[in-house]
Amino acid sequence: MPATKQKILPIRVYGDPVLRQKAEPVKNIDGRLISLADQMIESLASAKGLGLAAPQVGQSMALCIINLPALDSKHTKPLILINPKLQVSDGKVVYQEGCLSFPGMYAEVSRSRNVTVTGLDRDGNPMEMEASDFLARVYLHEMDHLNGVLFIDHLSPIKRQLLKKQLKEISAKAGDKAK
Repeated sequence: MPATKQKILPIRVYGDPVLRQKAEPVKNIDGRLISLADQMIESLASAKGLGLAAPQVGQSMALCIINLPALDSKHTKPLILINPKLQVSDGKVVYQEGCLSFPGMYAEVSRSRNVTVTGLDRDGNPMEMEASDFLARVYLHEMDHLNGVLFIDHLSPIKRQLLKKQLKEISAKAGDKAK
């Protein structure tokens, strides 16, 4: 039986208040949550992104999707990560970063080089993942979303000032979509 095509969810952009909320922990892994995760996978694929957190689709819950196949050919499916927690981080690396909630915007961001993350999989089983370099950056970026932190929050005030016009334009588009 072929898999049914999931609904593509609109990705919220900078200026939408849900992006600044701390996500609620997932208490119950049920059909509704799995359906949301599947829709997020479809939405992430459509947007050609590397990661997507539930707040980016308007749901304030601790759920994110990591597009592992795009990051490592050993993986065949995206990772559904529920209630992730950062256990260990070390090292620092600066690299250009973007975000689906900031279309067309990129900036140099300093993040930990190595991380260990725990959480639950789609079946509620505990998981622990170690990641380095770019994959570590993706985990940290998505986990930031679950805490209401955006990648621009890692920039210096001067760098944010330089992006002010672009941020206003993105925010204005968010306001237009809300009307």
